[in-house]
Amino acid sequence: MLMTTTDTAPGNAPDGEQAQGVRPAEGYAGDVLPELAHAWTTNGEAVLVDVRSDAEREWVGFVPGAVGVAWKQWPGMAPNPAFDEALRAAVPQGKKAVLLCRSGVRSISAARRATELGLEAYNILEGFEGDADADGHRGRKGGWRLRGLPWKQN
Repeated sequence: MLMTTTDTAPGNAPDGEQAQGVRPAEGYAGDVLPELAHAWTTNGEAVLVDVRSDAEREWVGFVPGAVGVAWKQWPGMAPNPAFDEALRAAVPQGKKAVLLCRSGVRSISAARRATELGLEAYNILEGFEGDADADGHRGRKGGWRLRGLPWKQN
């Protein structure tokens, strides 16, 4: 899904946010495309927090420099009881938190929680792997990797 500033109805976000490509969201600062999240982390405005499980980062790939703070942990995808403490430690005061998961769904819940903790939190649209295609495969419809942003795999 490509997002432009016209995807946002007038009056739903401050003009500066619309110009930057931030889509308004309920319960957190907004949704951003992977390129904007990368720009913010590169220029030091934000910390990229990868909320996927440790197993996902290990097996599927990871973003260099991202801080891994699982929202849910494998096996069983149980909520991470250390999430709040680890997130607070990862994001210095005054920096944005941009949250990344597999497809941009879990990171919405994590962004809402980060906001409750007092952080300026954004969800990264499309996530690391993007949406599943008609065959159920990821990595072909959007996502951090498909967009050619930095990532590695062990």
